[in-house]
Amino acid sequence: MIWSLIATSAFVAIEIIAGIRAHSLALISDAGHNATDALALLLAWFAVFMQRRPADESRTFGYHRAGVLAAFVNALTLGVLSCWILWESWLRFLHPVAVDDRLMLWVALGAVALNGGVMLGIARTGDKSVNLRGAYMHMLGDLLGAIGIIAGSLIMRFTGWTTADPILSAIIAILIIWTAWDIIRESLNILLEGKPRSIELGAVTSAIRGVNGVLDVHDLHIWSLGSESHALSSHVLIDDMPPSRSGEILDCINHVLSDRFHIHHTTVQFEHVGCAISDSGCVIVVPEQQHHHQH
Repeated sequence: MIWSLIATSAFVAIEIIAGIRAHSLALISDAGHNATDALALLLAWFAVFMQRRPADESRTFGYHRAGVLAAFVNALTLGVLSCWILWESWLRFLHPVAVDDRLMLWVALGAVALNGGVMLGIARTGDKSVNLRGAYMHMLGDLLGAIGIIAGSLIMRFTGWTTADPILSAIIAILIIWTAWDIIRESLNILLEGKPRSIELGAVTSAIRGVNGVLDVHDLHIWSLGSESHALSSHVLIDDMPPSRSGEILDCINHVLSDRFHIHHTTVQFEHVGCAISDSGCVIVVPEQQHHHQH
């Protein structure tokens, strides 16, 4: 990731210089996109570094969300950049400028090689977290944009149609927005502690109810600590029984949640039917109503 960051940063400088010399807004736009790629790689590397840190007294769950926050910031920068590219494309469309298509072509070919190599490197890590997916999508968007620039340079070379440059820039901007939107939505859902998209609440409820000894489930909450780490808390209604028997039910619930839904952080509070009032107090449950009341 560090070598990719160095290569991408160097290419940004090359692309800016080439874009100014060629009077190509598409190249300058792509340089801006590559600059956010460099930022994406830097944030992704920092997030991976932070995620590997163990939990401590102030971060008892660890640093899982460092990667999610990095992905969210990356996606937002892509959105802001896209708005700027669209505006500049409109201005260039109104006032076309002659473009050096040959220089555009060679720089775009270099961009294809660079972004393809970085994408291959990220794919080989096997990491499917939202953080590295965000970095990968940055590279994919830039790769497709570079291919578009190649096509545009060839069109301008053989037809002289200079308006192709701002049109390409606008297409790149729309492409960037498309690649960023899914990352924004998923990372924001995690930061707001929403339910993971891959998990159905009803399926989890049914699975817990299906455990032998469980009568009902309520106050069920599922959220994500990170893009691949989920947590659950719930109240589970069971018959009045010794702690040793309820421990067996708890083990079964945790096995079901781990095996079927990949939920490994669980907090399950048992509530008993028909328990006797003791000195320590007790929850009295009316089975017919399937609700508990504090007395």
